[in-house]
Amino acid sequence: MPNRSSVTRRDFVKSTAALAVAAPTIISARALGSDKIASPSNRLTLGFIGIGKQASGHLDALSGRADTEVLAVCDVHTGRRERARNTTEAKYKKLERPTNNIQEYKTYQDLLDRKDIDAVVIGVPDHWHTIIALNAAKAGKDIYCEKPLTLTIHEAKAIIDGVRKYDRVFQTGSQQRSSGPFHLAVNYIRDGKIGKIKEVWVGVGTTSKPCDLPTEETPDGIDFDQWLGQAPERGYNDILCRRASEPNEYPFNPGWRDYREFSGGYVTDWGAHHFDITQWALDMDHSGPVEVLPPKGHDGYGAQLIYRGSPVGDEILVTHKNVVYEGEGIDPKTKEKKRIRETNGIQFIGTEGKIFVNRSMILSEPDSIIEGHKELAQVEHRQNWLDCIKTRQKPICDVEIGARSVTVCHLVNLAYWHGRKLNWDPQKWEFPGDAEANEWRDRKRREKYQLPEV
Repeated sequence: MPNRSSVTRRDFVKSTAALAVAAPTIISARALGSDKIASPSNRLTLGFIGIGKQASGHLDALSGRADTEVLAVCDVHTGRRERARNTTEAKYKKLERPTNNIQEYKTYQDLLDRKDIDAVVIGVPDHWHTIIALNAAKAGKDIYCEKPLTLTIHEAKAIIDGVRKYDRVFQTGSQQRSSGPFHLAVNYIRDGKIGKIKEVWVGVGTTSKPCDLPTEETPDGIDFDQWLGQAPERGYNDILCRRASEPNEYPFNPGWRDYREFSGGYVTDWGAHHFDITQWALDMDHSGPVEVLPPKGHDGYGAQLIYRGSPVGDEILVTHKNVVYEGEGIDPKTKEKKRIRETNGIQFIGTEGKIFVNRSMILSEPDSIIEGHKELAQVEHRQNWLDCIKTRQKPICDVEIGARSVTVCHLVNLAYWHGRKLNWDPQKWEFPGDAEANEWRDRKRREKYQLPEV
């Protein structure tokens, strides 16, 4: 249990024990715990901030556990927070658990002010991640925050500093760290199965653009100004914040992702997965690239990063590419050999061979490198977070890992947006001697949505 609340609960248990000695007492099943719900001392209380498609999946998974209890849901969209409360109450009723404790909030700080909430799941759009995470850390909550972790490089450094200062357990929602094919690829590369790494090709899609959407009438039940947060003031558009409350009534890929005011496009969205695995494989989780090269063309691809000091290669060139693998492979559905052309995934190119990996496959050239491989045991990403809250250990995708991986994505985007070479110092978090580039590490925020001091 989190340090903040464990003393209070121990004191509660002691006082209950004292009363039991003094007089006979009827203790409810809820207090003792059962197979449907754990005892209070072993139960993690949760709040959910932002209830879109991704967070709805987290809510469904975490609300059904005996060792967790959802106490609050928060969203600026009235329909979504009502749906989240209603579906969770219906689940608790089916599980024969109390259903009258779930509260709704429109403002996240009201949820964070509750002392009885141990941890929060943050599923808001990218431009809101950092300010909420920092305030959650200050409020003593442990945190699961969706990727990509931040909107800017400055925010990436700030979120590390805040989580470390308040000693919080923080899991970044980069679940590929808990997925078998990527574990295998990382192990093969770290073990030198393809020799020294010379190149890495990363396929993640393109960057974002300035928002040019027309203004529409704001629907009832949506606080769009609060949804905008730090972003520049502008009118409502359904593509940015969908009117629909039910997740199956709007696209999985949110429309705001395409616009620079709110996101770095697919470079940060899928990049927070595949550049993250690249950092992991190169054993650079606590560092990063040292040079950033702009693309030579204008097709949305071709930016490059140079890594030095990796244990698996002396100088490694990482290229953002459209097509990252072409060749023979096994169809994951039919299990038959076919010609494969992949635009999403990672190819590692070494002196002794190649490895390509994405969520559905792992391939090698020559085939003998991974022949007879066995899938590694899967680690459930949310379970890892819950376990670490109890042990106070760092999760598999700790805050620094998430922050440094998204910083790699930001560096790639800066290459596209500004079109010039950059030198980067990953330890000092700066572009050495480059005043103009150092200004690009952050952006202006609306006055009432500044980052909190930590």
